[in-house]
Amino acid sequence: MSDPSEDHHVTLNGELTLEQAVAIGDGARISLAPDALQRVAANRLTLERILSTGTPVYGISTGFGALVSNTVAPELQRHLQVNLLRSHAAGTGPELPPKVVRTAMAVRCNGLLLGHSGVRPIVLERVTALLNGGYVPCVPRTGSLGASGDLAPSAHAFLPLLGEGSLRDPDGAVVGGGDALRALHSEPLELESKEGLALINGTHFMSAIGAHVAVAVRRLLDTIDLVTAATIDALRGALPAFDPRVHALRPLRGQPLSAANIAAALTDSGRIAGGRAGLGSGRLQDAYSLRCAAQVHGAAREAHRFFSELVVADLNAVTDNPLVFDDEVISAGNFHGQSLALAFDTIRLALADLGSISERRTFRLVSPSLNGRLPAFLTFDAGASSGYMVIQYTAAALVAELRALAHPVSIDSIPTSDNQEDHVSMGMTAALMALDAVSRLERIVAIELLCACQALDCDPGEPASAVAALHAAVRDLVPTLTADRPPADDLTAVLPLVQRGPLSPSQ
Repeated sequence: MSDPSEDHHVTLNGELTLEQAVAIGDGARISLAPDALQRVAANRLTLERILSTGTPVYGISTGFGALVSNTVAPELQRHLQVNLLRSHAAGTGPELPPKVVRTAMAVRCNGLLLGHSGVRPIVLERVTALLNGGYVPCVPRTGSLGASGDLAPSAHAFLPLLGEGSLRDPDGAVVGGGDALRALHSEPLELESKEGLALINGTHFMSAIGAHVAVAVRRLLDTIDLVTAATIDALRGALPAFDPRVHALRPLRGQPLSAANIAAALTDSGRIAGGRAGLGSGRLQDAYSLRCAAQVHGAAREAHRFFSELVVADLNAVTDNPLVFDDEVISAGNFHGQSLALAFDTIRLALADLGSISERRTFRLVSPSLNGRLPAFLTFDAGASSGYMVIQYTAAALVAELRALAHPVSIDSIPTSDNQEDHVSMGMTAALMALDAVSRLERIVAIELLCACQALDCDPGEPASAVAALHAAVRDLVPTLTADRPPADDLTAVLPLVQRGPLSPSQ
């Protein structure tokens, strides 16, 4: 399948991939499939027919949450939907990244296009026009409990449809909702029954973050395999631990893939035991951080597979409440984000472990008691110079943060709404922590990469061709460390290489 970011356009029809979700966040335009819009229109007619019978419907003829027993008169039902967006825009803290907001709004449209939410097509068309016009609502980071849906962030995201709230325009300046609509030659949307609730009730912010995390971690998993190969090459380690016969004896998917990646990147090395020339240290086996890299990385791949499957499910789910079927409206709980909360907790555990093993390899590269023939702290003038001594401290500090971020929050329910919502998922908290965890791991891997490339310069020899290409890419950004300089600048320079992951042996 072609990458949607190549043509900068994604058609929403109820079937959204991780790659498409991320492409929308990165600026791809969206359109709405005509047949899906027909499905939406038909479902709206069904809702109106059911309402005409006088049947009580949650969130339409009743209040919300603990106010479910309060009846709302027909003449106030439109006002109820407007009040819902206003009252629920209660978030706080720094803004979510614009790419997350764009993706979340598109995911909400994608779920509504499945035709069980009772909205009119015009609601989805207005969201599409806003995003395609380059406007992104300002959405505070904190406020969702991930159970009644992502209520607070969603209210901030969709208030601009009414001409309220605030957005960032195509130049990044903050403007009011009314100003944005005027610039787009659009009128404020007048919400009908159910539509406010349909916009904010759902897991779209959690699943949007999940899409970005899933794609970033997939790149990182390939990148860390390659960086590990560079470290093994630099330390003149042993290749036999990555023999495919070994990994075939354990029926997992991730472990053999990581082993194959590392082995492929080292096959033609002239430096290591088991490489092209069969040279190297002659060690029968290395420390666990090298020898067991495929097992540890492979376990993270299993966690990533589990995580991605749950995220994709919610990208293409109907997660608002109530749900409109052919003959009735059912009030249920698909907005509950427990599956995503558990998924985010799982992926953060995997990221913490990847950070831990990467830092141990960095420690082995710089420490004179462990790095064999390499100079202390990878400096040519040990004593007068400290080389990369303290950048390993930074890696250790990042690992400590990753471990704190790995604390499970899917078990941390705090009841709300007068105990009507008495078990919440905290999935949005878990999602935000995952974003933070990804950024920490990227830096830890970048530190290992810097040290592996410096080690190759300190102990000349013929590395594997894949490792040589990686080394050259780093040296295009950062010169060999011949005299002390701030390693923070080196880390900043090489970090985008890790984030993009362009040199993975599996690509």
